[in-house]
Amino acid sequence: MVSVNRERCGYCGACVSVCPSAALELVELHLRIYEERCTGCGLCIKICPMGALET
Repeated sequence: MVSVNRERCGYCGACVSVCPSAALELVELHLRIYEERCTGCGLCIKICPMGALET
């Protein structure tokens, strides 16, 4: 499961656009993670320029 470090997150939306299962959503400068949709592929972690996502 993916978690976000909110102090590092720049809310750029890069992770949202790369997620194949639509498990991430950017809502009013908050990153929402839908755990039930996440497949654990790790694409969001790899694409994050701030290193804010981790397992």
